[in-house]
Amino acid sequence: MRERVAFYALLLVSLWVLTIPAYAQQKKADKSRRPSPPATAECKFADGNTITVDYSSPRMKDRKIYGGLVPWGQVWRAGANEATTFVPTTDVVVGGKDVPAGNYTIFAIPNPDKWTLIISRKTGIEGIPYPGEGEDLTRTDMRVEKLPSLVENFTISFDPAGKTCTMRLDWETTRASVRISEVR
Repeated sequence: MRERVAFYALLLVSLWVLTIPAYAQQKKADKSRRPSPPATAECKFADGNTITVDYSSPRMKDRKIYGGLVPWGQVWRAGANEATTFVPTTDVVVGGKDVPAGNYTIFAIPNPDKWTLIISRKTGIEGIPYPGEGEDLTRTDMRVEKLPSLVENFTISFDPAGKTCTMRLDWETTRASVRISEVR
């Protein structure tokens, strides 16, 4: 009788162990099928150092974005779902402010004529609520311009040029950008 119980217990444990990889794959697949799927932007400097931004890319879906879904003058997580990460592998200057190499979370305060980029020391958060000014590493102004055509998917991208990159946040008809330089 004990042998039979041991056999069934071993069988159940084996089946459970075999389902773990399938579950992990399903979780990964579920993430990519979200309404706001994960995305990555990377700036690669001439010497090989990088800045990597991981974010979720929400869609407009016929909604008014800035001044509507994303209110003017309030802290926004710069994406959806999990917090948007900002990971420079080298010391950088973001909009004139020093940012040491490390792991950070970014937020933004959009306004019609000027945005503020917030680089927070707090990491591993869901994206909301904003952890507060006490966790800010720095804040810097972002340039705002009107795009010539509608951008359906929120997109973060980099325009690299040697020891500098311009980080761009594009959505709806708005581009907010900030220049980032490598410290050398």
